[in-house]
Amino acid sequence: MDDTLTVYKASQMCKVSSKSIINWIEAGHIKAYKTVGGHRRIKRADLEDFMRRQGIPIPAEETGANGRKRILVVDDDPIIVETIVQSLEEDENDYEVISAGDGFEAGLQVNHFKPDLMILDIMMPDIKGNEVCRKIKCTPETCDTKIIVLSAYLDEEKFAEMKKFGADVCFSKPLPLPQLKKEVARLLAT
Repeated sequence: MDDTLTVYKASQMCKVSSKSIINWIEAGHIKAYKTVGGHRRIKRADLEDFMRRQGIPIPAEETGANGRKRILVVDDDPIIVETIVQSLEEDENDYEVISAGDGFEAGLQVNHFKPDLMILDIMMPDIKGNEVCRKIKCTPETCDTKIIVLSAYLDEEKFAEMKKFGADVCFSKPLPLPQLKKEVARLLAT
């Protein structure tokens, strides 16, 4: 995956905004593809070809994905997933972000992707939020994973219960994105 870049990472290499990269992709100047979740990815070689054609200096080889914090977003609402993922991918911290649309996929991703932080909608048909939190916090390989819980239907009492099962932070929907990004950065800094 070191040869595949997010829009944010490409913007850092070119020293332009993420929006400029998106505009160049949409205009056909940079080859890119979309993941199943609709997130743009650029092959390093394609970006470097573009940079050479435009006379943009190519930075020295970087260390790759090492050190990037991994975030898993779990929600069955594709609009919410896209909003959160795009916001985090464009963040200055250059997170590696993937998503899951159901509990089964989330379980696979936790084992394979090994996220540092999980953003979890606990009101999904096949997820019992308290059980997910408990399992993640009780498993040695995942016990350090930070968990942010989202729900449109929980009150303070239920949020307190989720914290007992291991949730680090609880948010009500609709989601305050700036506050979410702030909490993500805070949790990943510890």
